[in-house]
Amino acid sequence: MMRLPRRAVLGALLAAPALAQQAPGRVVVVGGGFGGASCARALRAEGLAVTLVDPAATYVACPFSNLVVAGMRDMAGQAFALDPLARAGMTLVRQQAVGVEAGRVILADGAALPWDRLVLAPGIDLRFDALPGYDAAATEVMPHAWKAGPQTLLLRRQLEAMEDGGTVVMAVPANPYRCPPGPYERASLVAHYLTTRKPRSKLLVLDAKDQFSKQRLFEQAWAALYPAMLEHVPLSGGGKVVSVDARAGTVTTEFGTHRAQVANVIPPQRAGAIAVTAGVADRSGWCPIDPISFESRLVPRVHVIGDAAIGGAMPKSAFAANAQAKVCAAAVAALLRGEAPQEPRLINTCYSLVAPDYGISIAGVYRPANGLLADIEGAGGVSPLAAPPAFRAAEARYAADWFATITAEAWG
Repeated sequence: MMRLPRRAVLGALLAAPALAQQAPGRVVVVGGGFGGASCARALRAEGLAVTLVDPAATYVACPFSNLVVAGMRDMAGQAFALDPLARAGMTLVRQQAVGVEAGRVILADGAALPWDRLVLAPGIDLRFDALPGYDAAATEVMPHAWKAGPQTLLLRRQLEAMEDGGTVVMAVPANPYRCPPGPYERASLVAHYLTTRKPRSKLLVLDAKDQFSKQRLFEQAWAALYPAMLEHVPLSGGGKVVSVDARAGTVTTEFGTHRAQVANVIPPQRAGAIAVTAGVADRSGWCPIDPISFESRLVPRVHVIGDAAIGGAMPKSAFAANAQAKVCAAAVAALLRGEAPQEPRLINTCYSLVAPDYGISIAGVYRPANGLLADIEGAGGVSPLAAPPAFRAAEARYAADWFATITAEAWG
């Protein structure tokens, strides 16, 4: 039997909803990812009639996809069928949700699903209007690989095809975006791949900010493992990318132009399209929510969880989406019973790999404060800087345990 890391167990206990006996009401959940699938299961456990809407038969997970990019993991390990959700007692509708009206979700074929409460877990969309030169066509030359799937494999093939001695350029956006430490884990694992397979090559990371999650831990690892391979250029050093030219293979900052044999461009992001259509996204592109119930501040009886929500101090991550899903489900059940939701405590733990046997982590605990989710001072923390190799190897194993546990909980 797999042993779950203590922090992950604590997160599950903090986020788990209290079971209720046959609470009334129909709930539609849009999106079958970490947030949507977890919320649908939790709502069903509350005794609610649940319909999950997602056009895909299989969800492809982003966590651990950086290992696929670096040739250390097979893509099949990222795919999770949605069929078990139907077997768990909810209705599964494999269509795209294209509109939201009062009490109805409109599907691509024109049909409508009635709801008493609606939960949107649409994830992210990429902003192709935010970086000159980077549009949908450019992604076929300069992949983002920020939605796991064909783009992940495209970036991997490009790295494999690149001649030794080439330059890989990564463009990292300003906050907020999905998985704050994700670009730096990717940089680490790409550097590992190049060090072991193409040691005369170089990785240039152009960053639109000066500070990032787990920064000291990443920088320590880079200095130890990839000192001549990986160069990180922060905002203050001229790292902000202002345009790209996919045809020429160039990435331009305010201080110069870089030619890349492989370019991984992670563009700015916003909430998934259905959030905009439903009117729950504000001018920032993200969705303001009540931090107790995750009900939209813009549209009543609609709740938003996961990457699309404005979570205050709580980052956009799979663990966060799972925790929010459980809190939201408990709140929806309470509201349908005519009760006030209880104030929650939520936890997030994020593991990153900088090499196959070298893991680092950060954890936080959050509570509602001043209309947002705020850190609870003194809770959580990061991996110690002064840690032996055995500790780093253990964190890498905990990362694998966490992924196996959270995917099993979401999709069965």
